[in-house]
This record gives sequence, structure tokens and C-alpha cells, in this order.
Amino acid sequence: MELQRLGPIGQEIPAVRVDDVCFDLRPLTADIDPKFFAAGGVEQITAALEAGELTPLDGADDLRIGAPLTRPSSIVCVGMNYAEHAAEAGAAPPERPVIFFKMPSTIAGPTDPIELPPEAAKADWEVELGVVIGTRAYRVASAEDALDHVAGFVLANDLSERRLQIEESGGQWSKGKNLPGFTPLGPSIRPAAEVDSRSLRLRSWVNGEVRQDSSTSDLIFSVGDIIHQLSQAMAFEPGDVILTGTPQGVALSGRFPYLADGDVVEIEVEGLGRQRQVVTVTQ
Repeated sequence: MELQRLGPIGQEIPAVRVDDVCFDLRPLTADIDPKFFAAGGVEQITAALEAGELTPLDGADDLRIGAPLTRPSSIVCVGMNYAEHAAEAGAAPPERPVIFFKMPSTIAGPTDPIELPPEAAKADWEVELGVVIGTRAYRVASAEDALDHVAGFVLANDLSERRLQIEESGGQWSKGKNLPGFTPLGPSIRPAAEVDSRSLRLRSWVNGEVRQDSSTSDLIFSVGDIIHQLSQAMAFEPGDVILTGTPQGVALSGRFPYLADGDVVEIEVEGLGRQRQVVTVTQ
């Protein structure tokens, strides 16, 4: 089961794809947003499908694929969560999750263009496993219990402008992470019960050349660890998104050029689909 939002920007239709059939979710929900998750939306969809209450969405294959959720109260990101990525950034593996935040305005669809202002000369790609929270998580007792709060998983590109992130950051990373459209999500959300987050292959390409190729088995802090540890200091709400970190192979390493006008970025996480974005430098 894949949760999707289809249609023009600002007019997306909530849908669920099962095998090769895409069903309209508007009889159940106006959108895939925090209210949807707080109301047990995934379970509602499962029941409606089993009861045969949903009808196919006409013309679904011809519609733009948007981000599969909207308006999360927060996007919490974990940095340097793969040891080799920390090494290529010149840092030791962290002893506790390193976090930063992204604004909901950074969310974009999986094939929307990456629009860069002319001064964004150090734009970088980062394939990541994203986690969607289903129920409020605060002071969760253990990493195992933390997984009960996950509604599903999503493919994410944690785009970064390294000059703003590092050279003009004042010691905080978020400035280089929050350009509009800098968090493409999707194409879909897969329910947590269908995904084993412990060993998923992650890959990225620029202009057809492999940049990243790793596995979530190399995460320093697992999905459960992240939620457990961070929930001791913050409350995650339904619909919130957690980005779990990126593996080695980014431009920050110095081995590859930063993104330029016309570049094509592709990313993939096993079982969660693929994204493709074309870089456009705006004036």
C-alpha cells in the first residue's frame, strides 16, 4: 500500500495505490496531513480497502505526483548518522544524535525541479530514509517502543546549500537547509508494517553517475534509537517527519562537483520508490 497525493501544486488529491490500482481517498480524508495521521488514517484506509469502499481515481497515471504528505508541524533531521559520511565531512561519529530542523515550506514533490538562486553555488544532494510519525511520541520508554509511533516511511532528498550551512551558519546548520523546495518527499509513504527499516539500500545519482550507495544497516542510530533519544527532549506529533541521515558520497566530500544548472539528480531507497529532479538556476 502506497499513500500518495496527486495533482497540481496546492490541489493534490489524496490517494492510495495498491498493486497497479490507484484509489481516491477523498471519501475518507480531505488530505494526507497531521489530522489524517492523528485520526488513524492508515488503519482507516486498510479497513476501507478490505470492505471494498474505495473507487479508482480516474486519470491517476496522468497526474503530477506531489509530496505524499503536507503541513507537518516539524521536520527534524539527524546529521552525520553514517560513520563514513561523518568521516568525509571531517568529523568523528557522534555519541548522540546531531539534529537540525527544516521548515515545512521546503517540502516538494519527487519530480519537481530544484530551483536555486544564483548565489546557491554549493547545492548538495542527500538521499535519506524519512520517518512519518503516526502517534504522539514524548519520553518514549525504549527504542523498541518507539517503533510503535511510526506510521510509515518515505524517500527524502535532504538538499543542502553548504556555503549557507557551514560558512555563513553561525554554528547552526539550518540556514543552508531551508531554501524553498529543499525537501523533496515521495513518491509515496509505505506503512510501517510493510517496511523493515533496518536494512534498506539507499542510492543517488547525478547525471546518471552513482554518487551514494549504502544501506540503513550502517546507521549509527537506528529509527527506534532516534525517536527514543530525541523524545526525551521533544514531543513528536502525528504527521511529523524525521530524516535519518545520509551516507557518504555527497559533494561536500570534495570528490564531486556541487549541483549546477541542468544537472539531473536521482535518488532511491529500496521499496520506497525513486525521485528525479532537474536543477534550474533562477534569476
